[in-house]
Order: sequence, then structure tokens, then C-alpha cells
Amino acid sequence: MKKYLTAAALGLCLLGAHAQNWPEKAVTLVVPFPPGGSTDQVARAVGPFLTEKFKQSFLVDNRAGATGTIGATFVKRAAPDGYTFLVTSLGPLVIVPHLIKGLQFDALKDFDHITVAVQSPNVLVVPANSPHKSLADVIAFEKANPGKMTFASAGNGSSDHLTAELFWQETGTKGIHVPYKGGAPAHTDLIGGQVDASFQNVNAVLQYIKGGKMRPLAVTSAKRSPVLPDVPTMAEAGVKNVEVTSWQAIVAPKGLPPAVREKAHAAFVEALNSPKVKDQFTSIGFEMVTNTAAEFATFQQQEYARWKKVIETGKITIE
Repeated sequence: MKKYLTAAALGLCLLGAHAQNWPEKAVTLVVPFPPGGSTDQVARAVGPFLTEKFKQSFLVDNRAGATGTIGATFVKRAAPDGYTFLVTSLGPLVIVPHLIKGLQFDALKDFDHITVAVQSPNVLVVPANSPHKSLADVIAFEKANPGKMTFASAGNGSSDHLTAELFWQETGTKGIHVPYKGGAPAHTDLIGGQVDASFQNVNAVLQYIKGGKMRPLAVTSAKRSPVLPDVPTMAEAGVKNVEVTSWQAIVAPKGLPPAVREKAHAAFVEALNSPKVKDQFTSIGFEMVTNTAAEFATFQQQEYARWKKVIETGKITIE
């Protein structure tokens, strides 16, 4: 018995030393989407800070495809040693599991939570020359012309797509969903008037709103956005229960040593709250979250159940 206890004690000592010395080599931040999007921006913002802090490289690896599931599957299969993390949007963690059958990962069981990094509400926007001047105008038009108004999204199952579905469910209306392959072409066609409206992340369309190319009608946050103080919330405009935030988070393969997870959490939170990184995101409409692993786990469960209900109610599929 003494022999086994000694071996166990030695193992704990080695684990503690591993955590104390982490990171001892390059760390990979896997982004399951192409470069340039909000999720990629988070990874590329924290990477340099952590590289400087630890004198070890924090490298961004874009593994895009299959609505974020290729990158998520890669991280699920990686060693839980603190050298591979997934920087992801909400999609693979709470939306895609309800839309794609046969996933190679369980979003609720196969990852260790680190933190939700940032979140941003969506904003209902229409072209600058749209006849719709308010949320009430949109609802009135949809009720008078069911299934006529087109809503662009960055793709099937995206946050903007599901926000439109939730909006229709809560208002008893129905429009036409027009999915695009990414946000950029959706923005172009909205500005050009080829589609009538869209629920877009505030940070993604702020430049077009300020440039007078899009008209904002309402934001999906509980409070008004600091970067759009004159735009009412959905509740203020008369529609309740359409509070939606698009968020980015950091997870690791399941089984990360607790001491490594704690050190990694502290490091990511420090990076996200550093003045340079924080200013970069809050200036374009993001809110810094940086919650605990336990808070993140609870939040994921709530979001998972919520979007499951929206998807099942709307009979939404992407396959």
C-alpha cells in the first residue's frame, strides 16, 4: 500500500510541476472558421499578449469547414495537456448539435470550459432607403404580407438566421430566410436592396450603420448598445423574449489537469482584459465577459436548451 501511495504522491507532484511550468512549448489556438471573422479576431488578439507573457508562441490554426465542426472535432481528439485550445463561436457549442446528425463530438461532454471571452448583440438592419423606419413597420408589413419580406443571414444555422426565426416565433409573423456563404455577401446584398432586412452582429455592421448604408431598427440585448445608444432594444420597441447575443468562447479537450486549466483561465482572462485587447473589442460593440469555467458551463446548458427549442419549433434543418 505504501508503494502505491508513494507512486500516487509522485504523480501529483509531477502534475503540479507540469502546471507550474505550463506552457513549456508552443500552444495552438484552433479557430474552426476562416480568418477575418469575429472568432478569428479573438484568437489573434489574445495570442500576442500570451506569447509575450509566457515567452512561448500561441499560434492560431484556422481549421474551417462544416459549420465549425471540423475544428471542434480536431480539438476534441487532441491531447488534454494544455497545448491545444478551441476558440469558437456559439455555433459548434449550442446550435450545430441540433442541426447536424452524427457529429464526432458531444458539445456538452467533450470539452473543458475555460471562459466566454466576448459577446455582442445582434441588430435588425434594413437598407438605408428602406421604407421601414421602425420595428413596428417591419411587423406591420409582415402581418399584412406574410412570407414576403426577405431576411439575409451568413448561412443556415448562424446566429443571424436563428435570431430571425426566434423573432418570427415571438411576433407570429413569417419572412423568407435567404442564407449566404458568410456575412460579407449578405451585407453587400442588403446594402444594395436585394434583400429587405437582416439580424446582424453589431460589430459586423457598425461601419455600415455609421456610414449611412444601413438603418438600425432594434438591438437584441437587454440594454441598449453603447455604440448604438439611440437604437432601442427589441423589448423597448415592443417585442419581448428576443434577447440574443452572439458570443465567442475558449474550451479545451476534456481532461485538462485542473491546475493547468486554472492557470490557462487566468491567462486568457488577463489577456482579454488587457487595455489594448479590451479597447479593440468594446469600441466595435463587444462586451467583455471573461466568466469562470462553472459560469460558462451553466451558460452553455441554458443556451443549448434555448436554441434546441427554437430549432425544433421552427422545424429548422440544414442538411
